[in-house]
Amino acid sequence: MWPLAVPPPPPLLLLLLCSGLAGQTLFQSPEEGWQLYTSAQAPDGKCICTAVIPAQSTCSRDGRSRELRQLMEKVQNVSQSMEVLELRTYRDLQYVRSMETLMRSLDARLRAADGSLSAKSFQELKDRMTELLPLSSVLEQYKADTRTIVRLREEVRNLSGSLATIQEEMGAYGYEDLQQRVMALEARLHACAQKLGCGKLTGVSNPITIRAMGSRFGSWMTDTMAPSADSRVWYMDGYYKGRRVLEFRTLGDFIKGQNFIQHLLPQPWAGTGHVVYNGSLFYNKYQSNVVVKYHFRSRSVLVQRSLPGAGYNNTFPYSWGGFSDMDFMVDESGLWAVYTTNQNAGNIVVSRLDPHTLEVVRSWDTGYPKRSAGEAFMICGVLYVTNSHLAGAKVYFAYFTNTSSYEYTDVPFHNQYSHISMLDYNPRERALYTWNNGHQVLYNVTLFHVISTAGDP
Repeated sequence: MWPLAVPPPPPLLLLLLCSGLAGQTLFQSPEEGWQLYTSAQAPDGKCICTAVIPAQSTCSRDGRSRELRQLMEKVQNVSQSMEVLELRTYRDLQYVRSMETLMRSLDARLRAADGSLSAKSFQELKDRMTELLPLSSVLEQYKADTRTIVRLREEVRNLSGSLATIQEEMGAYGYEDLQQRVMALEARLHACAQKLGCGKLTGVSNPITIRAMGSRFGSWMTDTMAPSADSRVWYMDGYYKGRRVLEFRTLGDFIKGQNFIQHLLPQPWAGTGHVVYNGSLFYNKYQSNVVVKYHFRSRSVLVQRSLPGAGYNNTFPYSWGGFSDMDFMVDESGLWAVYTTNQNAGNIVVSRLDPHTLEVVRSWDTGYPKRSAGEAFMICGVLYVTNSHLAGAKVYFAYFTNTSSYEYTDVPFHNQYSHISMLDYNPRERALYTWNNGHQVLYNVTLFHVISTAGDP
């Protein structure tokens, strides 16, 4: 969700952007379109809106567009019915023409008989009459088709009136014209969304409980690099010595506890700071500072590497303990590791990792003591830290890797079940995944970034 600052569009486009404000809809599905929260007119004439940006938008919520689509479907149905009638009429007409020859032949024979028929001639006429029996059903079908044509004619008349009314209300633009204008607007908005994909965290929504499953501690996640059609969910119960990873086919299957397969890791894990990235699981090997990259499809370890100087085995965990010395994260820019070393005096270190080799690309000392942190997550190269894992927690600290600077924040964070043991950001869904006292929970985030699209096509 971002505030958009764009030049005033034509009246129709302005209506789509900044009117009909909707109430908050959490974790909105992509099919639902753009959800607007607030709008205002800046002194320089820019329209500033706060909106949830979905993966794709088809203006499906617009009433007139929906009505036009329904009318077009009706027109298509009428056309198909007319085609069926035409084919049936042609077939029946051929049959009637063939029967016409037979009827003329019968009429001629009856006239020639002049009141006297032999037994043989009578049987022949009887057989010929039997051939005429289907004609009655064909004529009945003609009557039914006549009634259908009357009904279709009435439907066409009603459709014409509805289309004329909508065209009058929508002005001089035809439906195709309007559709092209809407598509152009969507392309512009998506281009804008690419520019403001990153922003500063200003809010965390109320929690959305997906399921209550497992023990007090654990982790669950989706692949941050998977295409939108891939909605697999991975589930890892417990915080140490675990090896069993459940892979659910969809989020709906995860909620219902069905359609899953099991992966048995060759080496046990420690903590709950795992992440799935581009088809592989990244986790901390139990009783070591080794990072393991496990590939789900091949069911094998692709690479493992020690993280230099990183504490492990509850040396520098988060405030809740649980062997949470090493925490792996993915944001818009790639793979990260959050940990602590003796050289950094227990302060949080954040390192950018090469996802192929697991080598450290660059590291930053944040200066924030890890034992005072409840949990942490990365958004757009910024490490956000909560001040507690218990009730009353808030996002308290932010470290900006692009400027190597920090600031203290005050973003409320509703800890519904009072004990968070896993907190991770998913850049694909722009949502926080948490494990809260045996509950799998989602939060939406609000990112602030105002841009100008002046000069955009």
